[in-house]
Amino acid sequence: MSARTKARKRALDILFAADVRQIPITESLAAEAGRAAGEPDRETSWLYARDIVDGVVENFAEIDETIETYAQGWSIARMPTVDRALLRIGVWEILYNDEVPSGVAIDEAVELAKTLSTDDSAGFVNGVLAKVAQQG
Repeated sequence: MSARTKARKRALDILFAADVRQIPITESLAAEAGRAAGEPDRETSWLYARDIVDGVVENFAEIDETIETYAQGWSIARMPTVDRALLRIGVWEILYNDEVPSGVAIDEAVELAKTLSTDDSAGFVNGVLAKVAQQG
């Protein structure tokens, strides 16, 4: 598993934890930063995970608006928590991170959805992110 794949999973864990616990994302990020300080061998994945989470926080309203625009008939609140976090990561990578090709961002989000969410989630995540990439 690549360092970026691990970082996406770590960012997902941070966003998911904040959502489920109903705490600010920055609080969840700070808790993970404390754990990361004791794991110098995982520094590469931590740095990109932090970039993702910081990017999502900085562009939160725009990202959620984009998701709701392309998730026809689905509000953010109706989505499974994992899907919501994956879409936020994917939209951030597609629209705000020029280092990641859109196809890679979509594939990574879909793979995580296949293993961590519902049976329908991979197709849903793929469809929303593909629409974002086409318009972005």
